[in-house]
Amino acid sequence: MDTPALQIGRVKLATPLLLAPMVGYCELPYRLVVRATGGVGLTCTSLLCPQGVLHGGRGSMAMAALDPRDRPVAMQFFGDDPALLADACRWAADAGADIVDLNMGCPADKITQQAGGSDLLRRPADALRIVERMIAALGDLPLTAKLRLGWDDDSIVAPWLATRMEQLGVAAITIHGRTTQMQFSGRCRLDGIAAVVSAVSRIPVVGNGDVKTPADAARMLRETGCRGVMVGRGALGQPWIFRDIWSYLSTGETPPPPTLAEKCQFMREHFAHHARLHDERSAVNLFRKQISWYGKYLVPCRVLKDRVRAINSATEFEAAIEEFLRWRESRQDPPSGTVATVV
Repeated sequence: MDTPALQIGRVKLATPLLLAPMVGYCELPYRLVVRATGGVGLTCTSLLCPQGVLHGGRGSMAMAALDPRDRPVAMQFFGDDPALLADACRWAADAGADIVDLNMGCPADKITQQAGGSDLLRRPADALRIVERMIAALGDLPLTAKLRLGWDDDSIVAPWLATRMEQLGVAAITIHGRTTQMQFSGRCRLDGIAAVVSAVSRIPVVGNGDVKTPADAARMLRETGCRGVMVGRGALGQPWIFRDIWSYLSTGETPPPPTLAEKCQFMREHFAHHARLHDERSAVNLFRKQISWYGKYLVPCRVLKDRVRAINSATEFEAAIEEFLRWRESRQDPPSGTVATVV
């Protein structure tokens, strides 16, 4: 499949594959694991509050952390105060972001009830005023926007907004093929993404929603005409998905899946990055909750999930993995392939 390079403003991506910004999941520790497996073209910070970064809040600073190994990277902000968001843009530029993104797609109540995220889809005029201020504050640093199709089926505004945003100077649009009211139910509407593609003339559109396999990504590109694919929930627990998608798009072949030991090494690296950037207790708490995502690709793994949900230290985490590997080896499960180990 011929997949042209993707360029967002002045930023050229190595691949047209993007990791979605998911609060609590795709912060820097996991992004570093994804980067090490290869295939991803752009990552993004978790959803950032402008006041948090401008006031230097500890939590916001952790969420906004950057690393030279994770480039290029976008910083995503939410809110509806044009002045605050413009200040946040200037802060992001000084902090080293390659791209700034305005979140207009988050359907979570805690965001929409603050008039941010996809609530802006109900106030398109306000959204455009915000975009103007952010673009003016960024200069030649690209601004992108992530949208849903609309608030509900009676207010599909994404194509109209995409046209207007392109005219204002937005460098790319990412569109999730659901409405806010759908949350994550139903199926991603590829025809809705295609309508946004048709609404713009120069800037790239990135499709998002229900991409869990290389074939899903190829279908989205083929049926919508979008120029890039953003992977969100499909990347949780399988950081190698971008490597697999990019191989499939560029060669038609999917690499062998990682071995069991290599999948466990990804977890070790994720835990180690989180402990280094935050602390051991935070890493323990994270993996108690997120082991289910990794577990989907380690079946059968009940023994591992039960042990990790009860850990209290890095030592206990390592012991849980070692015990799991010994248990699986004793079952004599066949190897599943090879992939370069994360370093």
